[in-house]
Amino acid sequence: MFYRYIQSFVYLVLAGLAGCTLPGLAYAQWKPQKGIEIVAMSGPGGANDVIARAIQRYLQQHKLVAVPVTVTNRPGAGGVLAWSYLNQHAGDGSFLSISPINLLTEHIAGASPITYTDVTPIAQLFNEYVAYSVRPDSRIQDGRDLLQRLRADPGSASFAVAAALGGANHIATALAMKAAGVEIRKLKFVVFSAGPQSTAAVLGGHVDVAVTPVSGIVPHLQAGRVRVIAVTSPRRLHGAFAAVPTWREHDVDMAFSSFRGVIGPRGMSRDQVEYWEEVLGRIVQTEDWQKDLEKNYWEGGFMTSADTVRYLKSQYEQYRPVLADLGLAK
Repeated sequence: MFYRYIQSFVYLVLAGLAGCTLPGLAYAQWKPQKGIEIVAMSGPGGANDVIARAIQRYLQQHKLVAVPVTVTNRPGAGGVLAWSYLNQHAGDGSFLSISPINLLTEHIAGASPITYTDVTPIAQLFNEYVAYSVRPDSRIQDGRDLLQRLRADPGSASFAVAAALGGANHIATALAMKAAGVEIRKLKFVVFSAGPQSTAAVLGGHVDVAVTPVSGIVPHLQAGRVRVIAVTSPRRLHGAFAAVPTWREHDVDMAFSSFRGVIGPRGMSRDQVEYWEEVLGRIVQTEDWQKDLEKNYWEGGFMTSADTVRYLKSQYEQYRPVLADLGLAK
């Protein structure tokens, strides 16, 4: 009799546990059983590589996963190589990638068969502004000087962008120059695989202006290797950029930020998505993450998977006319 009583009690306890969610076990239905691979669409040191390695660091340092985490670089074709590789692992929640606006714009331009509906959007993490940098001895004195030159001759200055035409750096420039009255289809762009290569080209005197994420140019600005002549933020940034004017201060009515999110391969299960929503949600709540936002001049804005899908749909519709103006929409 006593044994049956204990047995019944255990069954009741287990049944109660099955019907509730304990702290820290919200995603107990699925968790990775093998190593996690984060696929970066840029080369080492590029913006997406930096973000991929930041997530890797958080997962490991905060012990959010119990398996190894690696970062794989698959640069090329504006992200197509990375996302094609990602989708070779359909339904596998152990593979992740970083999603910039190339995920949308490359598809609009007909350069990629993959867009947000062909992968699994998991979360949005933050937005990032774009900086315009020249060598200290550049003939371009400041943002107003650049605009005057381009209004007179749109081909009089060259821009280094990564990682493809139609990407964030290209679109930001097109929006700024169009608002300034420049013929944007006559602008000169040189494409590099990652932001560091764009900056190196300007430092070497091969291109006039480096167009990069704000975070990527900070060390060069602090060391005096470049002059930043404008940023795309709606108001002046802090710290190293406190003296750098926005395009709006140059009477150019535009502001622009590039989103950064996390995606998985197509066919992920709801349990897998919920697992990563939970883990990434924990990351953005840490004090370390807030410090990274401040240090890298990122604008935080975490979104869950459902909100991310809606956001990407609206962004896709917003960028189509911009790429049409550039003659890139298909």
